[in-house]
Amino acid sequence: MGLLIEGRWQDQWYDTKTTGGAFVRPETQFRNWVKADGSTPYRPEAGRYHLFVSLACPWAHRTLIVRALKGLTEVIGVSVVDPLMREEGWTFPEPDPITGSTRLYEVYAKAKPDYTGRVTVPVLWDKKTGAIVNNESAEIIRMLNREFDAFGDPSVDLYPADLAGAIDELNAFVYDRINNGVYKAGFATSQEKYEQAFDALFAALDELDARLSNQRYLFGKRPTEADWRLFTTLVRFDAVYVGHFKCNLRRIADYPNLSGYLRDLYQVPGIAETVNFAHIKRHYYASHTMINPTGVVPKGPALDLDAPHDRARLG
Repeated sequence: MGLLIEGRWQDQWYDTKTTGGAFVRPETQFRNWVKADGSTPYRPEAGRYHLFVSLACPWAHRTLIVRALKGLTEVIGVSVVDPLMREEGWTFPEPDPITGSTRLYEVYAKAKPDYTGRVTVPVLWDKKTGAIVNNESAEIIRMLNREFDAFGDPSVDLYPADLAGAIDELNAFVYDRINNGVYKAGFATSQEKYEQAFDALFAALDELDARLSNQRYLFGKRPTEADWRLFTTLVRFDAVYVGHFKCNLRRIADYPNLSGYLRDLYQVPGIAETVNFAHIKRHYYASHTMINPTGVVPKGPALDLDAPHDRARLG
C-alpha cells in the first residue's frame, strides 16, 4: 500500500510512529459531485461514469451495493483490481479498457499529474473529461442513491429526508468504532492502541446487537444507507477480521441478532453477487505481509449466509 508524492509512486506503509502506534486514516481528496440539477460540471448520464473498485475492499463494496439496489448496473461500468496489493499498490489483472492503465496509481496520475496522497478505491471516473470525480465512498453512494434516479429506480431511497440526521449520527458512530475500528485494531503497532480500538469495537457491536433485538433494521422496517455501510464490515468480520486483525472477542456468528441481521441483508436480491470471499481473503491475508508474513490464506471459516433467519418477525 503506497502513495503518490507529486505524481511519483512511493511504496510506503502508513506511518504509525508519529501517532504512538495508532492507525489514522487520511482524508480522501477528490470530492466533486455529480448533480442532476446541473449545479456542477458533472451531470448524470448513462455510460458517462465508471467505478474502479476492489471486491475485497469494504469501502468500494458500498458503491457496488448501492449501484445494484438502484438498478444502475447498466448505467455505470465497473473495473475490478486484482485482490493482491503489494509494492505497486492496486493493480489491474490486465490493462484497464477505460484508461489503459495497469496500476491504479496511473489513473490518479492521469487525473492529477502532481497528486500527492494515498491511492484508494473506490474511484468514480468521468469518461467524458478524463477526471476523477470523487474517491470518497460515503459521497459516491449518496450520488448513486439520488442523482441517477432518471436512469435507475427512484423508488429505492437509502437516505430518506426524515431520517437524514439520525442516519448521519449513527454512520459517524459505526464508522469510528466498527468500519474503521477493525482497521484501527488490525493496523495498530502498539498494544495500548490495539486494545483501545478492540474495546471500542466490541462495545459498539454489543450496542447494535441490542438495538436489533426489537427492530429488523437499524431504523426500523426497511434498510437504509446505514445498514449497508455496516453490512460491508459485518460480512468480512468472521472471514478476516477475527483472525487477521485480532478482533477475536466474539464472532458475528456469536451475536444472536447481528448474525441473523447479516444473513437477512445478504439475502436481499442482488447483494450476494457483490460479495466475493475469495478476493476478500486473498487480499487481507496475502497483501498485509507485515501482519501475515507467510501470505498463507486460511481455508475457513465455513460461512452459510444463505441459512434461514427470523428477522421478518420484527416487521
